[in-house]
Amino acid sequence: MTTIAPQLELPPVDHTPRPYDGPPKAELIAMRKQYTNPAVYTIYREPLLIVEGYMQYLYDETGRRYLDCLAGIVTVSVGHCHPKFVQRVTRQVGTLQHATTIYLHPNFPMLAKKLASKMPPGLDVTYFTNSGSEANDLAIQMARLHTGHRDVIALRNSYHGGSPSAMGLTSHSTWKYPVGGDGNVHHAINPDPYRSPFAGTPEEIASKSAADIRDMIRFTTSGKVAAFLAEPMQGVGGVTYGAPNYLKEVYAIIRENGGLCISDEVQTGFGRTGDHYWGFQNWGVVPDFVTMAKGLGNGAPIGAVTTRMEIARSLTQRIHFNTFANNPVSTAAGLAVLDIIDEDELQENCRVLGARFKGGLERLQRSHSLIGDVRGKGLMLGLELVRDRASKAPAKQETLDLMEALRELNVLVGKGGIDGNVLRIKPPMCIGADDVDYALEAFDRALGQVR
Repeated sequence: MTTIAPQLELPPVDHTPRPYDGPPKAELIAMRKQYTNPAVYTIYREPLLIVEGYMQYLYDETGRRYLDCLAGIVTVSVGHCHPKFVQRVTRQVGTLQHATTIYLHPNFPMLAKKLASKMPPGLDVTYFTNSGSEANDLAIQMARLHTGHRDVIALRNSYHGGSPSAMGLTSHSTWKYPVGGDGNVHHAINPDPYRSPFAGTPEEIASKSAADIRDMIRFTTSGKVAAFLAEPMQGVGGVTYGAPNYLKEVYAIIRENGGLCISDEVQTGFGRTGDHYWGFQNWGVVPDFVTMAKGLGNGAPIGAVTTRMEIARSLTQRIHFNTFANNPVSTAAGLAVLDIIDEDELQENCRVLGARFKGGLERLQRSHSLIGDVRGKGLMLGLELVRDRASKAPAKQETLDLMEALRELNVLVGKGGIDGNVLRIKPPMCIGADDVDYALEAFDRALGQVR
C-alpha cells in the first residue's frame, strides 16, 4: 500500500481545539503497556491519540481534525460535546451525581416516560441498566421467568455483548472465550443474502432461514422456547440483515412455540436507520422487548430494557437492584439525547444523508472491484470488501490497508464481520452533506491506492 498524503480539505467548522497539555503520546503508550490489561487494543498501526471532540469531528494532540465515521462504535448519536448536551449534563453533575432507586429522582421516571412515547403502544415499561450487555442479559432473564422456558434462539454472526451471559448469545468465535456461556442458546442461520448457504431471491433466502428456526425448535429444544433475540441489522457482524419478510416469519414461529421476541436496538435505535425511530420498524414487526444502550447516552454509560407490564412483573418474584442503573447524570444524558434528536431533526438527517452516502458508495462499487457489497439503511452502512467478486474471498488485509489510507485522509471508520472485511460507516447523526461528499472522495482516493 502507498501512503497517501492528505490532499483533501475537510469542510470548514467553527471550532478551534484547545492546546493539548497532557502527557506525550509515547508516555501514554508506555503507561498502557505497563498498567492496563493487554486485551485492550488500538486499531491503527500507529495508535491515534484523541484529545477533543466537537460534533462529527475528533482532534488529536496536534490539533489535526478527523471526520468521525464510527461515532465511538455507534455510540455518539447527537454529536461529540453537543452544546445542548454538555449544558444539561453539566447542570446535573453540579446538582446531584448519584441517587439509587430507593429514593425518588425526577430523571428516572421522566426518561422512562419519554422512551414509552417513542414505542409502539404497550411497550411502555423500562428498566435501566449500565450497558447493552446488561440489557440483553436482563431481557433474557425476564423472558425465561415469564414463559417458564429456557431455550433461546439467536442468529449466527450476531453480537449481543461481552458479559459471561451475553457472550453466550453472541455468535462470533473472535469475541468468545471458552468460559461461562449458556448451553440453552442456539444460533440459527443468518438470513444475509450475500453469504447465505441457501440459494434464491433475498425473500426466498429469508423464508428458508426462518424455516431453519422452526426445525431448530423441533430438533434441539423441548419444543418450547423462551425467546428469540436479534439485531434488526447486525452491527459487529457487518451490517447484515434479511429481506423484509424474515422477521415477520420468525416472530410468528417463535410465538407459536411459546416464546417472546427481543429486538436488540443497541446500534440501530434512535433514528439512525432514517425511515424509522427503531430498527425493527423497518421490517414491520413489534417485539416484546426492546433493548438499547450506546446512542441513548451519547457516551454516558446507560442501557435499558423496555417491555410490557405483564412481562416486567416477572422480576417482582425476587429483589432486583442495580446500583448505578438509574444514575441522575446518565438519565439526564438520555433525556438530553432524546430531546436533541427531535429538536435537531436528526432522524431526518439520517434518512437524507444516509441515502446520499449509500448512493455514493454504490457508485464507487461500480469502479472499484474491491467492493463486494454495499448495504445498510440511514447512517448505519457497511462496505464488504472482497478479493474476488465471484468467490467473495474476504479481503482482510486490504480492509486494514484501506482503514490506514482513510486515516491519512482524515476519515475514521471501523471494521466488522467474522473475517474483519467489512468497513463500518456509522457517523454521529449530526453529520453534514459536505462531510458525506468529503468522505466519498476520500473513499475513492483510498480505494485507488489499495491493492
